[in-house]
Amino acid sequence: MRKYHVEITEIAESDIREIFEFIYGDNKTAAIKWVEEIERQIDSLEKFPRRCAVIPEAQELGEKYRYLIYGNYRTIFRIEGAKVIIMRVIHSARLLDMQMFEK
Repeated sequence: MRKYHVEITEIAESDIREIFEFIYGDNKTAAIKWVEEIERQIDSLEKFPRRCAVIPEAQELGEKYRYLIYGNYRTIFRIEGAKVIIMRVIHSARLLDMQMFEK
C-alpha cells in the first residue's frame, strides 16, 4: 500500500485557525470537534487520496484539485507524485478561483 506525504500550505493552516476561532466564538466544544475531524481527514489522505472527488471547478481552474467535505467546509488538495498538498480549507458555499491558491 502506497503511503503519501501530506503537506499543509500556510494559507490552509491560516484557514483552519480562522474557522476554528469563528466556531469557538459560538461553541467551544463544536470548535474542538471540528478541528479534530479536519485533522483526522487530512491524516487519512496518507492512504488513498484519489478516493476523493475532483472538485467541480477543476475544468475552469485547469488543475486536478480534489476535496474532502466536513460539515460546511471543503478541504481542497492536489496530488503531486507521492505528496498530497492541502491548498485551502474553505466554506463550501465559496466558489474557487486561482487567486485563492496564489497567496
